[in-house]
Amino acid sequence: MSIYAAYDDGLRVVDPANERVDTRLDDQGVECLAVDSRTPDRVLAGTWNGLYRSDDGGKTFERVATDGLSSDGDGIDAVTALAVSPDDPETVLVGTEPSRIYRSTDGGRCVERIEGLQSVPSADEWSFPPRPDTHHVRWIETCPADPDRWYVGIEAGALVVTPDGGETWIDRPEGSRRDTHTIATHPDAPDRVYVAAGDGYAESDDRGASFATPNTGLDHGYVWGIAVDPGDPDRVLVSAASGASAAHRRGEAYLYRTEGAGGGSGDKPAWERLDDRGIPTGDSTYRAVIAGGILPGEVWVLNDRGLYRTTDGGGSFEHVAADLPRTAARALAVV
Repeated sequence: MSIYAAYDDGLRVVDPANERVDTRLDDQGVECLAVDSRTPDRVLAGTWNGLYRSDDGGKTFERVATDGLSSDGDGIDAVTALAVSPDDPETVLVGTEPSRIYRSTDGGRCVERIEGLQSVPSADEWSFPPRPDTHHVRWIETCPADPDRWYVGIEAGALVVTPDGGETWIDRPEGSRRDTHTIATHPDAPDRVYVAAGDGYAESDDRGASFATPNTGLDHGYVWGIAVDPGDPDRVLVSAASGASAAHRRGEAYLYRTEGAGGGSGDKPAWERLDDRGIPTGDSTYRAVIAGGILPGEVWVLNDRGLYRTTDGGGSFEHVAADLPRTAARALAVV
């Protein structure tokens, strides 16, 4: 098993069995990752300086997609989102700043631009507050049962859906969030879409045609990371804070879990806060990134205090011995 953790100053490759951490892509701002179990030695890393690919489990990287698509003619510049098709591991979707989507059919080496995204009605309203003159694709997720159906989060301004591989776009489906951070799906519930956003948690049961916002018990509404239990599509873990300042600057973030895919009944809240479970949360902790593991009940959580693993769906966590930065990570991948 290998763990890949993206930071503002590079990529950490973690071998938990041997408590080893190697740094790759030194001084690169790594923003997103894609690793697929069908090609476990291939690691794709999106950075502010383009797309990088490794074919040896993160030992070495080369810059790819340098086929004249950026303004300076030297390939894609700022890669902010990545997704691998559930149908074919050679098909990779790439999101950038400004908000554009590209598709590769050779594992990321070459890409072609998918037109139409910036023509949706809400595009004039998209803006990333610290850089108000631009915006970016924050997340791309594909439907497990329909690889041409993509869910795309724009930071900030919209969640958009394409049912046909980018030929047409559905702008801001009913109930969808405006500040989407992370999107998840699950192969055992292919109609369901889970969304963590700055304006709350949202969930669709009709492949993104509409969304509900089951936030009962979720007392912190700025939701960042999300993972679904590999063995149970009804069990969801999220990281959340009271707002952007608490999540990213002041440091006061929490973990929550629902066992009913956003639903609860009777006296049981829809969401429960995971305090005192063996992982630091609350004061002086920053928003966590979360990734589903391989086994049922296995979820990995990474925050500024370190890397943690649960094997019982969030009932308890164990700290993983790894010398990692004491800063908030950008992305986490497990294979």
